[in-house]
Amino acid sequence: MTEKIKTREQFLTHGLMVLCLVVLIGLRPALALEAGKAPAKATFAGGCFWCMEPPFDNLEGVISTTSGYIGGHMKNPTYETVSGGKTGHAEAVQISYDPNQISYAELLAIFWRNIDPLAENRQFCDHGSQYRSAIFYHNETQQRLAEESKAQLAQSGRFNQPIVTEIKLATQFYPAEAYHQNYYQKNPIRYKLYRFGCGRDQRLQELWGDAS
Repeated sequence: MTEKIKTREQFLTHGLMVLCLVVLIGLRPALALEAGKAPAKATFAGGCFWCMEPPFDNLEGVISTTSGYIGGHMKNPTYETVSGGKTGHAEAVQISYDPNQISYAELLAIFWRNIDPLAENRQFCDHGSQYRSAIFYHNETQQRLAEESKAQLAQSGRFNQPIVTEIKLATQFYPAEAYHQNYYQKNPIRYKLYRFGCGRDQRLQELWGDAS
């Protein structure tokens, strides 16, 4: 009887040690992030910000996506003022991510394949500078990687038109109104109708094929 209890205790002790090890391994990226730098940010403009959240939301290492406005001169812009086209702001998505799990270069690759880099001051059915495509970099490394990726795309021979996507230093980012956040999840039918009616996926297929 004593031997059985001892064996059971050893088994439980071993099991607890294994469980703790598994938990620590699973938390390692988060612990490394917590012990190191704060989550990194990436900010991209690619037309309607409703459509720019989904490509990033399910990526491992992406913590959150926020729709908002950036690149203009007006403080505290609203959807109404930005959509009027006179604020200088562009609709954009700001991504919070863990660089231990996903790189900025990987985010850039996803960005390019979800925009029309040939369209100036518009994206798909939305026209105006507020719908321009742009990469807003947050540091010199992001600037270098963005410029390199744009140059590689231009030299790839995929397109016979210039790449007009801007690369700009990130300025103040203003989160959009609450009803715009995760719109594709809150209003899936309206979102799908808009996306299809705007011809976004059709144009992405023309530009990128299966890579879109």
